[in-house]
Amino acid sequence: MTDPLFLFDPNSDDTPLNCDEAHTGWKLTLPQGMRRHALQSMRLKTGDTLQLSDGQGLRIYAAIDDASAGLVEILSVGKEPQPVTRLALIQALAKTGHDEQAIDMATQLGVDTVIPWQAHRSIAKWKPGRTDRKWHNVLAGALEQSRRAWLPQLGEVADDDDVIAICRRASVHGDIVIVLHQDATTTWSRIRESIARLGDASLEDGKARSVYVIVGPEGGIGEDEVKSFVAAGAVSCVLGHNILRASLAGPATIALLSEMLGRFA
Repeated sequence: MTDPLFLFDPNSDDTPLNCDEAHTGWKLTLPQGMRRHALQSMRLKTGDTLQLSDGQGLRIYAAIDDASAGLVEILSVGKEPQPVTRLALIQALAKTGHDEQAIDMATQLGVDTVIPWQAHRSIAKWKPGRTDRKWHNVLAGALEQSRRAWLPQLGEVADDDDVIAICRRASVHGDIVIVLHQDATTTWSRIRESIARLGDASLEDGKARSVYVIVGPEGGIGEDEVKSFVAAGAVSCVLGHNILRASLAGPATIALLSEMLGRFA
């Protein structure tokens, strides 16, 4: 069984770890919250192994040296590079937690950036003063579940103008923006070649490029929104005959992209 992974924040967990400081044989005390999760909830004991990550590529393999004191010994330390071709999900706010389900599954499947979007048809609203803590916690939990070393970047809530700006920047920088829409005439098979070319170009020159996926709320994206995004450079695409929920459309597309880009190899 894969060792459980725990995410820590060096800025708040009083665990100033990085690749330069940590080394094999070094011992550290787990932060209190992590200690409760690992030793009480998961019932790990002295001698058991686990992984630690700061969500920025750091991956530490460690063994519990003293469970009662929450002390672990580092076995190895590594830094994983970010994928050169990034996957971004622009997820419309959706009711009954469908948006949070979407970003949870997308994180497990490899998404690198998540942007909440206040679409015209979104019933759920990002109220003034609301923080992104809940979405951040969803991403963190999904990272630990999937044993990832990179936490997806969480962007600020976007409106239609912000999404249009993303589409325009993508056109300039060689990125691709895909708008999932049930009435689109372009099928997934017709854009695979463009995505493959983007991935090959990034591998060849080392320049980071992104594939953005725009997913609407319940009821889909408004026609005016689709037109404005396409006019700004996006591609409107339909995945197939089945109409997917707001919670599944994004993760399904991220899964297809991850397979195409060799992340499941």
